[in-house]
Amino acid sequence: METDKPLTGRIALVAGATRGAGRAIAVQLAAAGATVYATGRTTREHRSEVGRSETIEETAELIGAAGGTGFAVPTDHLEEEQVRALAERIDREQGRLDILVNDIWGGDHLARVGEDVKMWEIPLEEGLRMLELGVKSHIITSSALLPLLARTPGGLVVEVTDGTAESNRDYRVNFYYDLAKNAPIRMAAGLAHELESVGSTAICVTPGFLRSEAMLDHFGVTEATWRDAIAREPHFAIAESPVFVGRAVAAVAADADRARWNGQSLSSGQLAAEYGFTDTDGSRPDAWRYITEVALGGADRAAEEYR
Repeated sequence: METDKPLTGRIALVAGATRGAGRAIAVQLAAAGATVYATGRTTREHRSEVGRSETIEETAELIGAAGGTGFAVPTDHLEEEQVRALAERIDREQGRLDILVNDIWGGDHLARVGEDVKMWEIPLEEGLRMLELGVKSHIITSSALLPLLARTPGGLVVEVTDGTAESNRDYRVNFYYDLAKNAPIRMAAGLAHELESVGSTAICVTPGFLRSEAMLDHFGVTEATWRDAIAREPHFAIAESPVFVGRAVAAVAADADRARWNGQSLSSGQLAAEYGFTDTDGSRPDAWRYITEVALGGADRAAEEYR
């Protein structure tokens, strides 16, 4: 096995890889040698309810540009038949699944971030849709793919969410968002208990203040000019690129002792301190510690002290 491609021979599925963290995770796993199946709803022929232009085909092209092998598989993870067909395809083509990343979301347009809105003021169909997108989709995916992953010892399941178990003890945004973002943490804990007996591991991973495509657009900046947004939002100084969490997941997947993390809620910053990888600018932003101590705690410290 090539030392710079420690995941050579491993088969991965990144569910929800059209953009943001999921796209970066897919690219970084492939760059480390894994064969990656990348799924999502937005293609060059069809745009999902999220309404953004990024496509799953572009993710596959980025995997190729990184020197990896990947397949774009348009999939709606709320449609059980589509997900089971995906599982059958991976089994037929590869005969195994070593890494399952559950990064499905697509509910930001329903989140009502910044609104002081009560549960009963949110239309029920909106709230339930958020739970479908962020919880039900993960359950359907695990139900269909875990029989394949559990067949070979050493598998890794990564639930991706927003926030650590510690930070998410506090109320997040609104009733439905709070449920949607806490559920993957409990899913990872439960799957860790069940997968341990077959020699596999489950964890939950969160990025920090993510410079996703949508967030960059929100601030009217690009990845090259993102620091221009700090004048508008000072806490954006701790922001990290999606590559950072992608490298975090790849580092855990390549760790022969990854079972030590079984059931835990982990952040990109925490894993960077453990494994020594950096963001694209060479820094190691520890966003959740910054958010706790500075953004919420009021400590008079600069973001650079947390990078």
